[in-house]
Amino acid sequence: MADKISQKSLIFTLSLLLILPLFDASSDAPFIVAHKTATLNRLKSGAERVLVSIDIYNEGSSTAYDVSLTDDSWPEDTFTLISGKTTNSWERLDVGAVLSHTFELEAKVKGKFQGAPAVIKYRVPTKAALQEAYSTPIFPMDVLEDRLPENKLDLAKKLLAKYGSLVSVISFVSLFVYLVMSPSSATKASKKKR
Repeated sequence: MADKISQKSLIFTLSLLLILPLFDASSDAPFIVAHKTATLNRLKSGAERVLVSIDIYNEGSSTAYDVSLTDDSWPEDTFTLISGKTTNSWERLDVGAVLSHTFELEAKVKGKFQGAPAVIKYRVPTKAALQEAYSTPIFPMDVLEDRLPENKLDLAKKLLAKYGSLVSVISFVSLFVYLVMSPSSATKASKKKR
């Protein structure tokens, strides 16, 4: 019985030793993670701009070469490119390094918009074909939508919740200092009677 268990464990161990190098060889590659964010900025003139930022991380164990970024999810009939460009390329992305790219757009059309993920292409020395990675998509945005002014009572509640304890402590300390520093009214009255 013990002999069968030792044979099975020996076969299991040998099969693991044969399979593990296959996993190790596949892990010796770049692993690209990209995060895309878009921030709305309302201008005083009534126009609205979108600041798009894309951060590309190499979380793998080797360098990625010929890295290119394409973000063509911004239709020209809806947005105008103000600064930067929607594509970029870099020679390499080392292990643990970060590449950042930003551009700014101005909205032309009012409505809800949700951009698709940006496409990142890169070359791995061990593979002939270009590899692809995708960024995170952005959340839906209400572009040029009328925003209701925030209720003043709600704003007061938020400020009270955030700073209320600080204001009360400062009030108590200043009241204490005032009481200690000011002469009492009883001593003033007794001095007048004399």
